[in-house]
Amino acid sequence: MSALKELTSLDLAALVASRVCHDIISPVGAITNGLEVLDEEGSEDMREFAMDLIRKSARQASAKLQFARLAFGAAGSAGAEIDLGDAQVVATGFMENEKSDLNWQVTRHLMPKNYVKLLLNLILIANQCVPRGGEIRVEMSGDPKAPSFTLHASGLNPRIPLGMKETLSGEEPERVDAHSVQPIYTLLLARETGMVLTIDKQEELVKITAFPTE
Repeated sequence: MSALKELTSLDLAALVASRVCHDIISPVGAITNGLEVLDEEGSEDMREFAMDLIRKSARQASAKLQFARLAFGAAGSAGAEIDLGDAQVVATGFMENEKSDLNWQVTRHLMPKNYVKLLLNLILIANQCVPRGGEIRVEMSGDPKAPSFTLHASGLNPRIPLGMKETLSGEEPERVDAHSVQPIYTLLLARETGMVLTIDKQEELVKITAFPTE
């Protein structure tokens, strides 16, 4: 996997930062548009529309940033643990702005942070598998110190994004850029936690698993 071997920590950080910025540009831009309407329009109806847009976009930007903080950020010192209840809160907030519903079936535990980061990134991948909307069911089994995760993404015409299966299985990606960095980052998290990833299409759903190598 030469492209990943050549990917420096600085390159990875830059690509992840680009991905996060891309995700929040839209709601932040909508806030700016709403403020411009407030500055220019004298109509009470337009002002109310602008305020609704600002409120909605601010909530969306906040939810995306809180999710990114846990999914991509340091989230404490090395070896730190994260409460899965906190992960559920940020995942639920993030998915409220998406087309699919989140069905969180994970018991609350303290878990090493890289496992939590991996789980949140798997939710992002599952969300890409149901672009028209549906349900993402998240389950966990095993010990919190060595868990297994299973996600089912069901909906209308679920699909595995092009190149996703190959990347998660460890094959050489066609390109390494801000678009492809999220599944690459997910793979790196799986390697760091000693887990194997699978993704398969099963009739009307896509099943994603992460389980220990031993």
